[in-house]
This record gives sequence, structure tokens and C-alpha cells, in this order.
Amino acid sequence: MRKLVTALLVMTFFILAYFTFTSAERVVRSDWQEPLPLSQVDQQHRLVLITQDIDTPFWDAVAKGARSQAEQDGAIIEILGNYGHDEEDFLRNLELAIHSKVDGIIVQGLDTVEFKELTKVKAAFYSIPIITIANDVPMEESLRRTYVGSPQYEAGQMLAEQLVKDMGESGEIILFYDQKQHYYQEQRREGMESVLKRYPDITVIPTATTDVKDDIVATTQELLNDYPNIDGFIAVNANIAPGMIQEISRRRQVESVYIYTFDDHAEILPLLRQGKLDAVIGQAPEEMGRLSVQLIVEWLNGETVPLDFDGYFTDITILKAADVR
Repeated sequence: MRKLVTALLVMTFFILAYFTFTSAERVVRSDWQEPLPLSQVDQQHRLVLITQDIDTPFWDAVAKGARSQAEQDGAIIEILGNYGHDEEDFLRNLELAIHSKVDGIIVQGLDTVEFKELTKVKAAFYSIPIITIANDVPMEESLRRTYVGSPQYEAGQMLAEQLVKDMGESGEIILFYDQKQHYYQEQRREGMESVLKRYPDITVIPTATTDVKDDIVATTQELLNDYPNIDGFIAVNANIAPGMIQEISRRRQVESVYIYTFDDHAEILPLLRQGKLDAVIGQAPEEMGRLSVQLIVEWLNGETVPLDFDGYFTDITILKAADVR
């Protein structure tokens, strides 16, 4: 009996050894490879671009540049925007993007407490990098990684210098700005004032308004009543310009007034073509979109760390009617 048990155990050992050997041989001869560590797997970065406007020439160009660069970098990007400049929807989109835990957010800066709370607290909690685009918010107040867009102070200087070149070194002008005093508008205004203060015979009349069209029209009407011989208007916020020009055109020949603004509103370039604006600051929205995606992908890949806190500036130029016909 003992011999039989011993024989069975020896037979079982040889059978198991045979199957172990043949299985090992198959593994050695196969094309099987050990899986790569997770850090080596090619993962697509999930990005989102959030703006206050959608379907406008300026922001369509931003989106075009962002999509093109995302495709080149192998990233996924979603574009979120609003119709009608709705701040509540804009902030809701930003909060949803944060809670979705995307890899990076490119967002039009909004100089409000609510915006800064989302970027400084909630986005930071999830370690989501924020890049502001076109409109900046101070880094220390928002914890954004960097800014991509026009150098606003220099843009203000350029526009004021063009006014002096066209109008001459004397006259009365209205400096029309948004009463909310957003950071990027403050930079533009400071740039303008740094130029205009060099000319003692130019009188600058700073005027605040809301960005509601009826309020803009009413304020323009009051200004034309108070200053019937006004020589020029500069709209620091491009959203002010259409309503302002509408009221000026109703009261006098618009060609008799020097009018200037920026190109980041859907109606600006058509008004420039019609000769109702003397000049505008032309910006580079497509380059803003492209560069912002490039930088955030480089940051996520550890290629550009840290990003320049002062920002990455895109080109600006003076546009006249002849340039857009």
C-alpha cells in the first residue's frame, strides 16, 4: 500500500512539472509584454475654455486657436460660453468645470469676488491650474498661473497716442469706462492717462457708466448736453461703444467727433468699416487661444514650470477703416 501511494505521488509530481514547464515555454515564446507603468501611458489632458461671450468674431477666433493647438498637442478641449454676457451662467460654467476635475482651465478673467473665490479656493483645492485669457485678474487675488492676452496698459497708451495724432494737442475728450472698474480696464485707462497728461491743452472728462445699453445711451445724452463742443470719445470698454455711437449719431454728425475703442465686441469692426470709429486697438485672439493651450499643456507635462506670473503678451495694433474693408 505504501509503495502504491509513493508511486502516485511521484507520478503527480512529474505531471505538474510537465505542465509548469510547457506553460513557461509558451510565455517565453509569446509576444506578451509587461504593462507600462501608469506614468508612461499616453493620457490625453482634459481642458476647458470658458468665456462670457460666444459666437462673436473675437471669441470665435480665440476658440479656433485653442482647438487647433489642442489637436496638435493631443489634448481634449471643451469650449463653454454664453449668449448675452450673463455673469451668473459664466460663473456656473466655471464651477462645473472645477467640480468635473478637468486637468486645466483657460478662462476670461472676471474681476469679481465670486470669480476669485472659485479660482483661489475651489480650483486650488483640486489643484487645477487656471490661465486667464484676454482679460486678466491679479495673480495674488486669483492664484491664476499666468495670463495670456494683450498688454492692456500699452494698448491704452497706443490708443491715446492715436487720438492725439488725429485730433491734435488740444481739445475736450470723454474717457468712458465701466463703473465696475475691472482690472483690465483700469490698466487700459492708466495707459491712456499716462499719455494724455503730457498735453495740458487736452481736457479729459472721466465718465463711468454701466454696461447696460439704455444707461450708456442716457449717459451719452447727458454728456452731449453738458459738453456740446466735445471733440472726442474713448470707450475703455468696447461694450460701451455701440450705444455711445448710436446716441452721438442721433445728435450730430459722427464724423465730427473722434471716437476710439477696442475690437473685442461683435459690433466694433462693422462700425469701423462704416467710418463711425476713427480707430480701434486690434488684438490677436487666435494667438491668445493657441498660446494659452500650449502653455497649460507644457505646465501639465512639467516642461514649463513655473509659468511667468506677469503673463505672456500677444500683439496689438491700430486698426483704421481702410484696414478692415
